[in-house]
Amino acid sequence: MIGVTEMRKGTVVEIDGELYRVLEYQHYKPGRGNAIIRTKLRNLRSGATIDRTFTSGDRVQDVRLDHHTVQYLYRDGDTYYFMDLETFEQPGLSAEMLGDAVNYLTEGVTVEMETYEGEPIDIQLPTTVDLKVVEAEPGFAGDTASSATKQVTVETGLTVQVPLFINEGDVIRVDTRDGSYVTRV
Repeated sequence: MIGVTEMRKGTVVEIDGELYRVLEYQHYKPGRGNAIIRTKLRNLRSGATIDRTFTSGDRVQDVRLDHHTVQYLYRDGDTYYFMDLETFEQPGLSAEMLGDAVNYLTEGVTVEMETYEGEPIDIQLPTTVDLKVVEAEPGFAGDTASSATKQVTVETGLTVQVPLFINEGDVIRVDTRDGSYVTRV
């Protein structure tokens, strides 16, 4: 058990028999009375997001997850399959459980899978991934009245703001934390 004041972004806790990851954490201290902790939590099994408010002094059950290195194999409908690099098992996770991570998965990418009591729960992406640009508008040299960027679509369907010199067929590095362009590879 941990106090709610010890929770941070990314912490996994168990509330009412369900596993939640803390997405946002805000500590608010009014003039009088106890502090209030406002959180946004994502259910790791269903992918649903809830807002939950705690008062200072409340306690929640912290959860320790096991980590396995896995390689992304393929997608079948709404299920994404991975291969454990040690046991060669092939667990699958639904698109709802993965959330925005599906925008960064390409065949062969290595990620960390988190499991709880043998059940696959979530994946941790690398900080950056390399994605191929499949659709890009032409950039015009004199088109720099505001910022010199344009929008492109990469192989996973994600749209990214990039500099004008990026063309269709280029491979770009994208930051998985916020979906921003890092560099051309």
